Parts: sequence; structure tokens; C-alpha cells
Amino acid sequence: MNASAHAAPKKSKQRLNGIVDKSLVIPTTPLDRLRLSGKRLLVVGGTNGLGQAVAQQALAQGAEVTVVGRTFRDRPTNGLTFVQADLSSMREAVRLGEELPAETYDVAYFSLGIMAAKTREVTREGVERDIAISYLSRLAVLQGLSSRLGTERPDGAPQARVFIMGAPGTGTVGTPDDMNSENGYKAMVAHMNTVAGNEMLVLAGADLLPGPAYFGLNPGFISTGIRSNFLGEGSVTHRMAEFFTGMAGPSTETYGERMVPLVFADGLNGRTGLMFDNKARVIRATDGLDKEYVSRYMSASQALLQRALG
Repeated sequence: MNASAHAAPKKSKQRLNGIVDKSLVIPTTPLDRLRLSGKRLLVVGGTNGLGQAVAQQALAQGAEVTVVGRTFRDRPTNGLTFVQADLSSMREAVRLGEELPAETYDVAYFSLGIMAAKTREVTREGVERDIAISYLSRLAVLQGLSSRLGTERPDGAPQARVFIMGAPGTGTVGTPDDMNSENGYKAMVAHMNTVAGNEMLVLAGADLLPGPAYFGLNPGFISTGIRSNFLGEGSVTHRMAEFFTGMAGPSTETYGERMVPLVFADGLNGRTGLMFDNKARVIRATDGLDKEYVSRYMSASQALLQRALG
């Protein structure tokens, strides 16, 4: 095989929020008319930030919601179930994927994530911490969950769905030959591996982990806790960054109000591989992510996961 076959796609000049695809619009039911009684939603990372906002909005519309995280921050409520898990551990992620009652869920929504620290951090399994939490844990959970997702719902139920939050459509292609950031470390390069991985998991999902349909979410700039690991929790820089981010983007509550109608939209039936911005508009996938490169990236991901599992 020649050298060009191993080359990464050239990084395309795409915007932070992605480029809206005006040729495709997915109609949604307005939130005040949305009725989700009988629907079941799993939110991995649903105890804080954007995942929590989505979980709360779905719960308010009548859905049964299971949230996964390290610490439960909500009041106990009918219809809300908490599952504790530390998804910096790939063994824990695998266990979660195998044990969750996925057969009755309509939607699995993955929002758990951090940003890489300025100095490289590794988990006890030897994985760079950002890629472990923000990407590889999702792959590990889905390997045990995807084939069972929604399989015991009533006859006629639409195909189950997986939503993966990251930053798809921004032109990031990652570095599959150094996914674990072992050959020199730069925080943003490490974080871009998670961004690329999550987009490619959406693109490859239907073939790699068949069963549900896969969709990507790009929330853009929203004030959440995701930057604390990079900027320092509570530091002046962190507080300023969150202040200006909050001024520029929607609130977490607004994001939840926009996403819940999309997550359950009838217009997604029969579709897979679409990406959406924080206004629930379809955005284009990153240029150059052909099947060969996506396959290469997923193979590197599987190799890193297996190494972590020993």
C-alpha cells in the first residue's frame, strides 16, 4: 500500500458550529406540544451541563429518563433513574454497556465529556484522560448496548436512536497514529482526537455497531463546566471564559429546549449519520472523511480500547 493511502485528509476550513446544509430540514414538534409519555431516554452524562438540560426537558414532557454519571445532582423524581458510573474507566464503560436495560430505551444520548488538561493526564488504564472520557467510553458502552437498544419495545416502534455530542462538521480529522497522545503532547491536539472520533463514530455507527440510527450534535459555544479541566476549576481565566461564552451562546436550558424535539422527531425515521448544530439545523460532515479513513480511525480506536482493557 502506498504512502498516500495512509495520509490523513487535509483539514478543511469549516466553522466552529459547522456549515448548515440548507437542502435538508428536519421538522420538529414545538416543545409546548410535545408529548413523550411512554418514551424512554438514556442520557450518559446526564447529571450535569447539557446532558442534564436535555434530561430535564425530556422528563418535563413526560418521558422516563435514566441518567448516568458519577454524582447525582437532581432531586429524586418519578420517572428519573440514576445509574452511577466512572467512565474514565474502560472496564466500567464496558460493564455499563452490557448491564444497562437497553432493550426498552428509545434513545441513547451521549454528552459526557471534558477538555484535555494543559499537562497530559492518564487514567489508571493508561489512556489519555480526555479521549477516555469524551470518546472511547462511548465506543465501549455502545459495543455492549447497540445491538440490544430498543429491541423489546412494542411492535411498530421506530428504529432506536443514538445521539453523540462532540463538534462534528468543524473540519477536525484527528491523529489516529497517536490517538493516545504519547508522541508529544498538546492539549488541543489531544482534544481534537475526541472531536474527530465522535464524528466518525456517527458516520461508522450503522456499519460498525448495527441496530440503532446514529446522529451527531455540535453544541458550539455554551457555558458549561467542560473547560474547567483545561483552564483550572474556578480560576480567573475560567470564570472569564464562562462569562463571555455565556454572553455569546445559548443557555444550557435553551439548548435542552431545542434538542428534545429533535431527539424524538418523526422526521429522523429512516435516516442515519446526520449532524446538527445548536439550533437543530442539519450541518455538513467534515470534508474528506471517506470510508477508508473512518475505518482506519475506528481500528485505531478499537486497538486503544483493547489495550486499556488488557
